[in-house]
Amino acid sequence: MSKTDKAGAADPAGVRPTDPPDPAPADAAVATPAEPPAAEPPAAEPAAAKPPRRSLAQRLTGRGDLRRPRKVRRATVDTTTPPPSPLQPIDLTDDTAVTEVLRLAIWVGEVLMASGTGAIDTQVQVRQVAAAYGLSECDVDVTFNSIAISARRGSTLPPAGSIRIVEHRSHDFSRLAAIDRLVRRIRVGAVSPVEARNELESITNSPHPYPRWVSTVAWAGMAGAIAVLLGAGVIVASVALLCTMVIYQTNLVLNRIGLPYFFQQIVGGFIATIPAAGLYTARESLGLDLRPSLVIASGIVVLLSGLSVVGSVQDAITGAPITASARFFEVLMMTAGIIVGVAIGLRVADAVGLTLPPISAAQYSGDLTRIPVQVIAGAFAAGFFALACYAEARAVSVAAASGAVGSLVYTVLQYWAAGPIIAAGTAATVVGVAGGLLARRALTPPIIVGIAGITPLLPGLSMYRSLYSFLSNEPLSGFSALATVFGIGSSLAAGVVLGEWAARTIRRPRIVRAAALPKPIVRRISRDSGHGREHTESKWRNRRIVS
Repeated sequence: MSKTDKAGAADPAGVRPTDPPDPAPADAAVATPAEPPAAEPPAAEPAAAKPPRRSLAQRLTGRGDLRRPRKVRRATVDTTTPPPSPLQPIDLTDDTAVTEVLRLAIWVGEVLMASGTGAIDTQVQVRQVAAAYGLSECDVDVTFNSIAISARRGSTLPPAGSIRIVEHRSHDFSRLAAIDRLVRRIRVGAVSPVEARNELESITNSPHPYPRWVSTVAWAGMAGAIAVLLGAGVIVASVALLCTMVIYQTNLVLNRIGLPYFFQQIVGGFIATIPAAGLYTARESLGLDLRPSLVIASGIVVLLSGLSVVGSVQDAITGAPITASARFFEVLMMTAGIIVGVAIGLRVADAVGLTLPPISAAQYSGDLTRIPVQVIAGAFAAGFFALACYAEARAVSVAAASGAVGSLVYTVLQYWAAGPIIAAGTAATVVGVAGGLLARRALTPPIIVGIAGITPLLPGLSMYRSLYSFLSNEPLSGFSALATVFGIGSSLAAGVVLGEWAARTIRRPRIVRAAALPKPIVRRISRDSGHGREHTESKWRNRRIVS
């Protein structure tokens, strides 16, 4: 065999994917010992290497180097299909390995539940984490404060199970985003169970990304933005800002000593009422023209913003009625705490001679001339809320954009007399869609964008109007305003859920099933009927299986 024949029979895996193709045509005859081909003289190397010409497929896909896999960026709004087989299967007969995987999966579910994720979404995430390591037959049960998982290991082995209690709930959006990234790495097989456990422990034990004073300033800025959104001036917005600082610091002290959250809401509602009444009483001596109801409404919105209204309605819609009932009752009790606190503040203010005027203005006036102010205020309110919940910088910007969109849609619909409930639901749906699409760019969980985006639309002024009507012996007006409060809250939550579903449906992602790496050489074989010889061609193919 000649040197040329040896080169033609060399291992095809040694061919570089970027080597220029053979100038011979694809169906050229393959050299045989009977007919040795003429040796071609070696080509002279060019003086300067020219960049290879990119094909149409490379220009469309944005890939210039076929040796590198294209980095696929998927956001959390996109749901992926679980792999047909486990990527890092464990030994199902090893009790230690099975217990480790179940503990990892249920720990992930605990963090998701504590951050406000719905029951059905938590079930899916827990089941997919277990399936990524080989436990594909799992039953996951998520209730209000507990997660149980049971895995079947075949007909000859007993099932393995675990249960975990969700004790504490808090909005830490940076932790939620880190957990989401970890889950996606697990689902693509990039993390072993031991590495995932260590990373999960580091995430849950790590401190907040921002100092405490940043969160305090963010909550205060949110209250000031809400006051401006409702039509307040600089003085009223400043008073709302200072009152919120006092409320936040007081609740931190009460939480440190273990006071139940219901009583913390009462204290917050009381603190939001007294300064507004005192400032309104002294308005003539100070020469001020202000509306104290806006201060109280801003404090109510701040207290309402941390409640899991979206999660409760999402559970009710997606088929988890027990968890939805428990969450809704919790939201109801916390809202009742705010009502009690504001009512006590109004009674105390009346007893010491402080007066408050009746409420006549709606939460959104529908004045189109105030659209720029309301859009900017809504953006700041949503952005400050995301920052107060320790969201990442890119999530804060996306949340601010969703808040601006929601405020714009709500104001326009109020101008068209659509009604507060319909306007709130429509605006929340737009927030869910826009937030879901924007979350792809920021790789942020859509629940962060949804909760922050509807914060400027929470019915704080309507709740205060209902309380004032009850205390003014106007029960019909009070019940009507209170029904509006719950209608707006439910409409907001349902709109966010619908918007997130629409975001997934409008733009389904291209999900990579196999790594976009250079594959072994594919040899194409054809027969020449005239000469009875086989023609072969070696080529590199970067094949991606896409669903």
